[in-house]
Amino acid sequence: MAEKKAYALRISADVLDAIQRWADDELRSVNAQIEYVLRGALREAGRLKAAPPAGAPADGEES
Repeated sequence: MAEKKAYALRISADVLDAIQRWADDELRSVNAQIEYVLRGALREAGRLKAAPPAGAPADGEES
């Protein structure tokens, strides 16, 4: 798993409330929901490679 880095985020109350409701609906934490949304947006914009299929060796690993 990639290293996680802390980052302070200023966000409006209405956006935070909406993210909280969405996270609750999908049984995620707010932090995990924000990362999920950001990753989806980055993939859609072509800025992040798709995750390798489950069980596939990571880069540099041999099977």
